[in-house]
Amino acid sequence: MGGGFRVLHLVKPFLSFLPEVQSADRKVQFREKVIYTVIALAIFLVCSQLPLYGIHSTTGADPFYWMRVILASSRGTVMELGITPIVTSGMVMQLLAGSKIIQVDNNVREDRALLNGAQKLLGILIAVGEAVAYVLSGMYGSVAQLGVGNAILIILQLCFAAIIVMCLDELLQKGYGLGSGISLFIATNICESIIWKAFSPTTINTGRGAEFEGAIIALFHLSITRTNKISALREAFYRQSLPNVTNLLATVLIFLIVIYFQGFRVVLPVRSKNARGQQGSYPIKLFYTSNMPIILQSALVSNLYFISQLLYRKYGGNFIVNMIGTWKESEYSGQSVPVAGLAYLVTAPSSLADMVSHPFHALFYMVFMLSACALFSKTWIEVSGSSARDVAKQLKEQQMVMPGHRDSNLQKELNRYIPTAAAFGGVCIGALTVLADLMGAIGSGTGILLAVTIIYQYFETFEKEATELGMFGL
Repeated sequence: MGGGFRVLHLVKPFLSFLPEVQSADRKVQFREKVIYTVIALAIFLVCSQLPLYGIHSTTGADPFYWMRVILASSRGTVMELGITPIVTSGMVMQLLAGSKIIQVDNNVREDRALLNGAQKLLGILIAVGEAVAYVLSGMYGSVAQLGVGNAILIILQLCFAAIIVMCLDELLQKGYGLGSGISLFIATNICESIIWKAFSPTTINTGRGAEFEGAIIALFHLSITRTNKISALREAFYRQSLPNVTNLLATVLIFLIVIYFQGFRVVLPVRSKNARGQQGSYPIKLFYTSNMPIILQSALVSNLYFISQLLYRKYGGNFIVNMIGTWKESEYSGQSVPVAGLAYLVTAPSSLADMVSHPFHALFYMVFMLSACALFSKTWIEVSGSSARDVAKQLKEQQMVMPGHRDSNLQKELNRYIPTAAAFGGVCIGALTVLADLMGAIGSGTGILLAVTIIYQYFETFEKEATELGMFGL
């Protein structure tokens, strides 16, 4: 273990320079937690609308368009990096600790502090690297146009915003707020996107005259302005390339289905060996790994899109590059979309009609989604410390046993449920994502799954806090 600790000790000299939120030294009242959470969210929303100072241009196709939904990122604002640095650093450290490359004893306070410091330092380094890459790649105009002073200023703005996100997340997780800042920002970004596509007042010329982008506003506009009301309703419900009412109804349906599945769980009874009569339970949910499978699958696909776009722009005629992905700009959105290759195959069919006309694409996409989510779910329980072996160890440390079972059989009993829940739950999440994409739900299946699971977690946290403090009167 000594080698692992030596690696963590390399972080010690930097701890005094890293920004840190002190843990709450008292019990924070429920009302205060709600206020802190709302303030953190308000700061994030302001940063998401605050344009970067010194940029020259953000026009043209957005190479990170596919990643922005899950990374709470807004183009051309100080929140350009979103939660990328903190999520990436967290996943890297989780993998290193879970695979025992870095030995960490979570029962030792110093180890926890060093791991947290290492994650924070890595996050800042990732933010600096990404900010420099964004500027040098010409996302805001060439460096010659920007000038060295502006280029450095943009990098500082992006890095400072990343540090603010880290501090806000730490503020909420250290007892001052409800849940996790990362989850809060992801859910807010996705819900904001869905609401915008439902009520956007922006007009777009589609060749049939100016139409409103928002599905609900378009419904009223078409119903009022068109003389043929049946044709107007048909267009409002089924129009192509812009959000329609059918998409909105599909979104609501998927929300309800996911909430229904959230209630599926197996509850294992446990009791304390020391305190006689003290009973408890250990619930194993169907979505045992929550939204991690879809986050990891989205990160994988987003990186494939990014790499494929870069290669296609430079080496578009190359056979291998075309096998990875062929791209063209969408007529309406102006964004690059995959039309052939691997990138196209892992992209959801645009509609049921597209699915029928391209059955191999639809089949490949469904198999990929289901298998990827199941695989990521099973892998995640091993590296995140939530496998049957880890849970059995935690219960033993808490002196908890399962009635009617020996201590030695605890892991065996948990093994009957946890791996199955992880794999089957991952398949269910993948299937729901496919269903949402095929129904054309607003915000993509991935976005909806993330939003619903996060909102449900917040609901459970809210209910637990309110019950404990007797604050239902709030």
